Amino acid sequence: VQLQASGGGLVQAGNSLRLSCAASGRRFSRYTMGWFRQASGKEREFVAGINWSGWNTAYAGSVKGRFTISRDKDKNTVYLQMNSLESEDTAVYYCGAYYCSGCASCSGCTSILAHEYDYWGQGTLVTVSS
Repeated sequence: VQLQASGGGLVQAGNSLRLSCAASGRRFSRYTMGWFRQASGKEREFVAGINWSGWNTAYAGSVKGRFTISRDKDKNTVYLQMNSLESEDTAVYYCGAYYCSGCASCSGCTSILAHEYDYWGQGTLVTVSS
């Protein structure tokens, strides 16, 4: 099972980036996918999560209204569209996944806790210049 994150780079404040996380090795049809980030000298923090159906999402307060998480089940890929980027968004972004078979519209499968995620990608660096 592998998660491959991509899409990071250097961008000016106010601009946008889209991160991708492609899963391989098995189908992630019943897996919650999430994005976390870790800035230099700081702990890893939750950014956004999406349940297996795509019907439920969760966001950290600092990114709500600016970031959008989505998934393409056919491609086994989750995306993080990041708009209105700020210098505080500079970090290495990691995608994670864990199995959660709740109903399609039920809450509870969008954990913000890193230790609940079983699989992790390698991280992609996002640098926002002010």
